[in-house]
Amino acid sequence: MSVNGLVIEALIAEIARVKDDSDFMEKLRALTERDREILDRLAE
Repeated sequence: MSVNGLVIEALIAEIARVKDDSDFMEKLRALTERDREILDRLAE
């Protein structure tokens, strides 16, 4: 297996792990919403 293939497999596994972490995903949603609100205010 190439180094590139190994890195891709590792990234796929890590993304799957993170998606299953409900605490992390909730924090990510909250931060994304906060950032969206900040960007909306800046755009006004």
